[in-house]
Amino acid sequence: MTSRNGDQPVKAIRPVRLVDIAARAGVGAMTVSRVVNESGYVSEEVRERVQRIIAEMNYHPNGLARSLKRQSTRVVGLLLPDIANPFSAELASSMQTALLDAGYSSFITTSERSNRREQAALRALFEHRVDGLIVATRETKAGNELLSGLVERGLPMVLIGRTFNHTQVDRVTADHWRGGYEAVEHLIAQGHKRIGFVGVTLTNGVGLRRFQGYLDALREHGLPIQKNLIAGPEQSDGPSYSTQADGYAAMKKLLALRQRPTAVFARNDYTAIGAMLAATDAGLKIPTELAVAGFDNVPLSAYCAPPLTTVDQMTAEQGRRAAALLLERLGASAQPRERREVMLECRLIVRQSSGG
Repeated sequence: MTSRNGDQPVKAIRPVRLVDIAARAGVGAMTVSRVVNESGYVSEEVRERVQRIIAEMNYHPNGLARSLKRQSTRVVGLLLPDIANPFSAELASSMQTALLDAGYSSFITTSERSNRREQAALRALFEHRVDGLIVATRETKAGNELLSGLVERGLPMVLIGRTFNHTQVDRVTADHWRGGYEAVEHLIAQGHKRIGFVGVTLTNGVGLRRFQGYLDALREHGLPIQKNLIAGPEQSDGPSYSTQADGYAAMKKLLALRQRPTAVFARNDYTAIGAMLAATDAGLKIPTELAVAGFDNVPLSAYCAPPLTTVDQMTAEQGRRAAALLLERLGASAQPRERREVMLECRLIVRQSSGG
């Protein structure tokens, strides 16, 4: 082989092999393998010599070959609805930290608003031989069918929030109903009787526990449920969260009513921020002319103008618990066990946006 200018031949670079290290260290290839894989006895003097030569020769083990040999990749797949929402970022960060501390790397995939993308992501993670899976997308029928098939094929799995019941799948969630109920009860206590919800419609909010908390709080305080005060994207049956754009569009729709709401509860903080922007663009003052409450307590919520009243669902703790449950199933001495479910308490954080 010659160089591009044709002057000097270029030698192909051959990767360093165990036999190369063994020859230089004056030991057998099996001894080098024991040092690399940290298995079997090797004297301290020989181990130090081999490790020094490994560093000098810049040797890196073939991760794929090693994983195939031991039937483990030490990689976990994380399926999230998106990566734009700060809730997703906090959840992913907490899971990755817990997994890394246990010696596992992670692949992050997203479904956005597409059932097709969710299924493609799940299949890709399985085909790339991840050791386990943590799923934090919203429940869909097609998605659940695929998850069931993956479990039956032996893939350990933990869910966050998603209500897919399987005897071998653990679940971590928060008490979203209670969080939604308390947020709306807080708005009622501030004197509001026309309280809107942004992020879903009345029909596609079925199954969303925080939305059910909103409805139940209105009923139990003798306030009517008004369909025209509930606004969100019409096509939200995919495994996704609602966004800032959804909140902005929904709030614009509510503000166009002859009798607009005096307060709104948003599906999440990201949606609430969009709703607040729509209100301020319309010239309304928050909270004197419109009170707003969100859900998730993402870090950004404390730095809005005004700071956002929200529900803390202990996002990072959910991520840590989910990782711990999966690691338990992946442990070398793991035994089959019954499904476990962890439900964390939600906490209302009252800030200026609700006038509390």
